[in-house]
Amino acid sequence: MDAAGEGSRWQALTRSMRVRILAAFIVLLSSSAVGGMLLLRQVLFAQLDEEIETNLGREAEEFRRLAGGDDPRTGEPFGQDVRAVFDVYFAREVPDEGETLLAFVDGELYGSARAQDAADSDDLGPTIGYWLTLDRREAGVRDTPAGVVRYVALPLDAGDSRALFVVANFPAFERGEITEAVRAQVLTQLVMLAVASLLGLLLAGRILRPLRLLAETARDVSESDLTGRIPVHGKDEASQIARAFNEMVTRLEHAFATQRRFLDDAGHELRAPLTVIRGHIELLEDDPLERRKTVELVLDEIDRMNRIVNDLVLLARAEDPGFVVFEPIDLQALTEDVYRKATALGPQQWELEGCGRGTVEADPQRLTQAVVQLAQNACQHAGDGATVRIGSAVDDSQVRLWVADDGPGVSAEDAERIFERFVRGRHHSSGSGVGLGLSIVRAIAEAHQGTVTLTSHPGGGARFEVTVPARQPPPSA
Repeated sequence: MDAAGEGSRWQALTRSMRVRILAAFIVLLSSSAVGGMLLLRQVLFAQLDEEIETNLGREAEEFRRLAGGDDPRTGEPFGQDVRAVFDVYFAREVPDEGETLLAFVDGELYGSARAQDAADSDDLGPTIGYWLTLDRREAGVRDTPAGVVRYVALPLDAGDSRALFVVANFPAFERGEITEAVRAQVLTQLVMLAVASLLGLLLAGRILRPLRLLAETARDVSESDLTGRIPVHGKDEASQIARAFNEMVTRLEHAFATQRRFLDDAGHELRAPLTVIRGHIELLEDDPLERRKTVELVLDEIDRMNRIVNDLVLLARAEDPGFVVFEPIDLQALTEDVYRKATALGPQQWELEGCGRGTVEADPQRLTQAVVQLAQNACQHAGDGATVRIGSAVDDSQVRLWVADDGPGVSAEDAERIFERFVRGRHHSSGSGVGLGLSIVRAIAEAHQGTVTLTSHPGGGARFEVTVPARQPPPSA
């Protein structure tokens, strides 16, 4: 494709990405604005309803106290003279915003007062008839021709007469004011959204500017050629993108190389037992003794394959964040427990060389697995008459656990690669190991942010030591 075609495709891609970024920007802002306004409206409505209920309750309580007290005009108790109570109350009370006060005696409206924005008693329709049937105090909400009304109805003891006091509030007007205020805020948000969209369009173009060089370099990178890198100049955003891309390609190059080597080794190790199984089954005879030997051999090879697969799965899981679970552990108790388990591995002379004292943060199961694996490795390589020493130590910052033996040691050539997968030393016994044990130990140590080291001299034994932090750093925010 010529340069003009590449440029045209890049421009189309850039425009498309700018549109997508801008669209996402607009959707995010508009959704936040609309959601925020709706939430604000509901919160204000709820606050209004709560305030109205409080005012209604206070108004009813004031009326109840007045009715149970003395007539300020005469100084005598009102008694059952509810008309006098209503006269005094309406003479001095001014309804709050949206509020209507009603007084009934024997089913007839005796007196009323209302705020300018409140509904008249004529607008209440059947609601008045409902109130007149009440024989106890009631607070509630009802629909009327004038809209929703919140009320407190208070029947009174008037001797032979039936009296009722009602304080009601029609929130429609105040709700309308809230709605208008929210609508004005929405219009303001739309104007701000338009301005923000323009700025977002300009910002999207600036963000996408470094991607052209990145795309050109990425097209030159393939699975077979991961050597391409982007030149890095400066410390601006484009340089950060280029540096991150180069680091990613480096990791990919290493991962592909490791994967190819690992698959080659794994294929070789699994192919051998499959070949043995196939060969013996093809030559299987009718003789019962030979058949039993063949079955035992096949089962042994299947067990070996199962161990290989389990070790491979464990190594794959070692890169997962949950591979180790840190908890406070007693290092001395852990060391003694590992020592007891190791002594059952073989007839060697076992020595507990030392126990660190204190509480450390680690995964006890994984550390036990690592040290037992080192002890098993010592059994296989040092011989039956060897002495194997297990110990631990701790200081302010590090924990050390080791397994040492007085066997033939490890050659310098083997020591360089002994922690790699499927690598076995020259003095490897005829056991069932496949060269994954020390790789597992290293994976456990690295999962603890630690290391495993080997100190050995041919003929002078070998010492494997796992070193991990005594305290794990807190997770980054």
